[in-house]
Amino acid sequence: MKHYKAIIFDIDGTLLNTVDQNMYPLIRIIKEELDEDWTYEQVVPFTANPGMRTLQILGIKDIDTVYARWVRYVNEYGPGAKPYDGIPELLDYAEERGMKMGIVSSKRQKQYGIDMGRHGYDKRMAAAVLFEDTPVHKPDPTPLFECLRRLGVEASEALYMGDARSDMVAARAAGMDFAYASWGSFFPMERDEPDYYLDHPMDLVKYLD
Repeated sequence: MKHYKAIIFDIDGTLLNTVDQNMYPLIRIIKEELDEDWTYEQVVPFTANPGMRTLQILGIKDIDTVYARWVRYVNEYGPGAKPYDGIPELLDYAEERGMKMGIVSSKRQKQYGIDMGRHGYDKRMAAAVLFEDTPVHKPDPTPLFECLRRLGVEASEALYMGDARSDMVAARAAGMDFAYASWGSFFPMERDEPDYYLDHPMDLVKYLD
């Protein structure tokens, strides 16, 4: 077991289930902008990208305007983002142990306030590095380095938890251990690839001293 001073989390697919909330509105955007009918399975791989990058890949014109409409559709969709089972207990556990908690996500600040604020999770994070905070994004390690700086911990003292291979690549490049959140992932990994393969959020507890 290892002692960490901090845990840094991705959001989508790790802390919060936002997949349907983001992907069904994206299908709507694709129909409106490209007049193409995409399936849920076709759009799911875009969950690994920042939203603006997704629109660039799709070749959509006037990205700023279309992105704002996508965000509006997202926030009109159903009940919104929900924490995965076990996440509230894991956050409580980390707080009880005096561990610092942070966020590294490609989510924009306004959406972060909506999704995380709905559950009060934004108040529980000592640092949040979001899309606007760095010029480059995962899998580049720069956002993780910035979060470590804000938390005041070394890479060897922190763990990054995420659901995508880009999260693991970023963690490795930053010199951090990586915990794979399999519950929200559409990007399967072999069990020996990450430092910790988690079937449930509270599985992490058995690796912490």
